[in-house]
Amino acid sequence: MNEKRKSKAGRNPKLDPAVYRYTVRFNEEEHNRFLAMFGKSGVYARSVFLKAHFFGQPFKVLKVDKTLVDYYTKLSDFHAQFRAVGTNYNQVVKELRLHFSEKKAMALLYKLEQHTIELVRLSRQIVELSRELEAKWSQKSV
Repeated sequence: MNEKRKSKAGRNPKLDPAVYRYTVRFNEEEHNRFLAMFGKSGVYARSVFLKAHFFGQPFKVLKVDKTLVDYYTKLSDFHAQFRAVGTNYNQVVKELRLHFSEKKAMALLYKLEQHTIELVRLSRQIVELSRELEAKWSQKSV
């Protein structure tokens, strides 16, 4: 009855646990340099960053351009609005066909067509601006 049962609760033990720990101390300048490098690396933990740097493993430096992120979100919002306009366009054409005479519907459809042509011009300008931004961005990263 003195036998102890091992509980099955908890996390499974690691096959190769990291049990050795070292301490390093930095002065103010070294600490600031370390924090700058760590911040640019995008690694989630300082210890992982130090280990990778110490053993010469490659690590990535992620730079986030806030203007590019803003542009991307605005472009995504515009795309959603463009899809909504397409849905409304279909509904308008359907209602025109059902509730107006052929002559009146054709006149209104002509106006709608003119606005659609303007919308297509605008979307082409947006695509062109996006290509220019992509070209500038690829030149910066080289």
